[in-house]
Order: sequence, then structure tokens, then C-alpha cells
Amino acid sequence: MATASLTKLTVPLASDQSSSAQGLLMPKLKYRFRVTFLGLGVTQPTTELTKQVMDFSRPSVTFDNIDLPIYNSTIRLAGKHSWTDCTCTLRDDAGGNVARLVGEQLQKQLDFMEQSSAASGIDYKFTTVFEVLDGGNGANAPIALETWTIMGCYLQGVNYGDANYATGTEPMTVAMTIRYDNAMQTTTGADVGVGAAIPLTVNNVATG
Repeated sequence: MATASLTKLTVPLASDQSSSAQGLLMPKLKYRFRVTFLGLGVTQPTTELTKQVMDFSRPSVTFDNIDLPIYNSTIRLAGKHSWTDCTCTLRDDAGGNVARLVGEQLQKQLDFMEQSSAASGIDYKFTTVFEVLDGGNGANAPIALETWTIMGCYLQGVNYGDANYATGTEPMTVAMTIRYDNAMQTTTGADVGVGAAIPLTVNNVATG
């Protein structure tokens, strides 16, 4: 049948690497996602923020370099890691829900009126949950294809954006920069990503 040609719409692989009848795998789509903030601000629930999310950057991590110069060469090892800040842009709703929740979070970090800061990180840090969804809705509940649990979050910066008489269609926005301590990734089924229980290799060889 002509439809059988659809199974060939992918990169050809060696016979021992993949099924010859397998087509291109379905990608995750950028617009199918959900962001939930747990413990942000004071007013609950925080679902009004979830409804107003426009974009969100997934966590990214980098490792410091450790160079070991030896004789005619250099061995490179991975040093301490650091997480790059996440960014999230929200529509600033006419009801003031977004402004109130973001403002409450900023006040938890620092009382701007009294110039009094929080005693410790636990007093203001929150958790962010980012989920890539499969497109389900309504009677067909969405399935999370990927979940990032981002822990120890605080707002490193908030940009309330601008107003512009020449703009007729764009909403006002609140852009948040989120700094955090750690992030764990879970994928569908039994598979997990960052944070998985992977056995560590122990070896006496420096390059092992």
C-alpha cells in the first residue's frame, strides 16, 4: 500500500539498530506545556499564574572544567556543576492576580517598605514544576511526557515590561528570572532523566 512509504520517512539506520518499519518518532511540541508554582507568594492557589504563562525556559546545567596538565597532554575532568537561571513570561491580567502573587513573593524575599529581609531561605523559596504535555484536554486528561521539578527557587529578577501607545495587540507582561538550587527530570513510564539512580563507576585509573 502507498501508506507503507510513511514508515520510510526517517533517517535510514543499520539493520541491528532499529526496526526497518519504524518511521520518525513524534517530537515533543513547544506549545504543549504547563507550569505550576508551589509556595510562591502568599495568596493561594497560584493557578492564576499557570493560566497566564506565555513562555518558560527549561533548566540547563553546565560543569566547571578541571584541567590536569601531564607531560605532552592535558586530561579534562568535570568539576562542580551550576544550573542556569530559568525565565518565565506572564501576561499581566486586568484583575491584578499576577501582579499580586509576584509582588507577594518579592515581599517574602524582602519587605520593601520596612527594608527587612527574610531570616533564611526556607522563608521564601518555592518549587516550580514544568511539564511537557501530550495535547490532551477536557475528557481526555493530558499526560505529562516530561516533568521538571525545580527546587529551592527564588525570584532573582522581575521585569514589569513597558507600555506603548503604538502597540494595539500585545498584552502587558511580567518577566521573571528564577534562580534555584537543584532540578530533577522525570520522563514517561519508568524512565527518568536528570536525577536517575545511575550506578557510579569506581576505577583507579584517572581517565577511567
